[in-house]
Amino acid sequence: MQQRWNRKKTHFPLLVLFFLIVVVLSTFLHSEHRILQIHENPDHVHNHQEAPSVTFVKPNLPSHLTRPSGILDRFSRCNSTVEYSGRKISWGGRPQHSGHRRVSSDGCDVFSGKWVFDNTSYPLYSESDCPYMSDQLACHKHGRSDLGWNVTEMWEKLRNKRLMFVGDSLNRGQWISMVCLLQSVIPADKRTMSPNAPLTIFRAEEYNATVEFLWAPLLVESNSDDPVNHRLNERIIRPDSILKHASQFEHADILIFNTYLWWRQGPVKLLWTDEENGACEELDGLGAMELAMEAWADWVSSKVDRLKKRVFFVTMSPTHLWSREWKPESEGNCYGEKNPIDFAGYWGSGSDLPTMHTVEKILSKLSSKVSVLNITQLSEYRKDGHPSIFRKFWEPLRPEQLSNPPSYSDCIHWCLPGVPDVWNELLFHFL
Repeated sequence: MQQRWNRKKTHFPLLVLFFLIVVVLSTFLHSEHRILQIHENPDHVHNHQEAPSVTFVKPNLPSHLTRPSGILDRFSRCNSTVEYSGRKISWGGRPQHSGHRRVSSDGCDVFSGKWVFDNTSYPLYSESDCPYMSDQLACHKHGRSDLGWNVTEMWEKLRNKRLMFVGDSLNRGQWISMVCLLQSVIPADKRTMSPNAPLTIFRAEEYNATVEFLWAPLLVESNSDDPVNHRLNERIIRPDSILKHASQFEHADILIFNTYLWWRQGPVKLLWTDEENGACEELDGLGAMELAMEAWADWVSSKVDRLKKRVFFVTMSPTHLWSREWKPESEGNCYGEKNPIDFAGYWGSGSDLPTMHTVEKILSKLSSKVSVLNITQLSEYRKDGHPSIFRKFWEPLRPEQLSNPPSYSDCIHWCLPGVPDVWNELLFHFL
C-alpha cells in the first residue's frame, strides 16, 4: 500500500477504500465489536467512579422553559462548584440481549479493509470547484502540493428530505464533504447556502432537499453552543437536557450525530436543570460524556420512529498526535506524513477504548433505532490525511511556532477532498 505525491498534479489524490458493495443491515450491529488489538494510552486514564448512592434523573423534561438560570450560553458561569452527587440519567432504553452484538458469519463488514491507491477516479470533486470549502480543510489552497459515488442517485435518496449532521467540527467537516460531493450537479441559481450560524443549511431547489449542519459539540445544552465563540475557560453542560438542540433537529429525516473530542479536554461542569442556585458539580470527561449520551439516547428512544426517520452515530475520529505510536522513538506527529500506516489493526491513543465501551453500552440499548457508522479503524491508518500546517490559522503564529512546524500542525481535522469523503460514501451505501 503506497501513497504517491505528484507535484505536477493540481488535485490531492485520495486513497480510497476497496470494499464489497453488497452489504447486509447486520453490518451496523457488528461495527463496534470489530476492533482488534486495541491498547489504551497511559496518558489518558479516567478515574470516574460511581457514587455509592445513586439518584436517577429523568432527562429532557419541559421544565427547562421556566428554570431560574435560563438557557446556557458563553456568558454563563457557575456560582459555585461542588462535588459530583452521583446522579445518573434514567431513560427508557433496555438492552435487547446481553454481551456483544452478534452478526451472521457470512455478513460483509464494509468498515474493515485496506486503503488502495486510486489516482484515476479520485478525488470525487475539486477543492477549487466547491464554493463552500472551509479554509481550515482546504489543504491544497494553503500550500499542500499533492493532492462508486453517484451524485444523482444520492439526490434521489434525499428528495423531499432533510439530511442533518449534528455535532462538532469533525462532523462539520463531514457535512462540508457531503455538500461538496453533491453541489456540482445543482445549477448555481437553484441552490442556496444560509449564513454560518448554529444551524447552517444547503438547499437544492430541484429536489426540495436540504443538507444541514447543527453545531452541538457536546450533544446536550452547553455554554459552548456558539459555533464561533466557544473558546472558554470551563465547559458547562446541562447533562439532563438535549431539548434546546432537539428543537432544531427533531423534524429532520436523516440524522448523523457525533461526539467525542470535546470530552477529552479536562473536567466538565454539570448544571442540572432543577438547580436554582447556579451551583455546578464537576465530573471527568468520560463520566460527563456518558450522562450526555444517555440524555441523547432518551430522546432517540422516545421520539424516533425508525420507519420514518434514520439515525446514524459516527464513532470517534482518530487523531495522530504522537508519531512514536507508528514510528518508535520518533518525536513528531502527523507533520510531513505522506503515507498511511501499513500494518493491520493499528490503534493509537487518539482513539480511546473506555470511550468506545461507553458508546457501545448505550447504543446497544437502542437496538435498531440507531445505525453505527464505524469510521474509527479505517481512519486510524490515515496519519497522512490531516491538514497539518496546510490550513488557515485564526490567530497569528509566533516565531517559535513557525520554526517548529509540528508544534502547530493540525492532526485532528481532515483535508478535503480526503478521508471524510469515504465516510460519506459508506453513508451513501447504507441509505
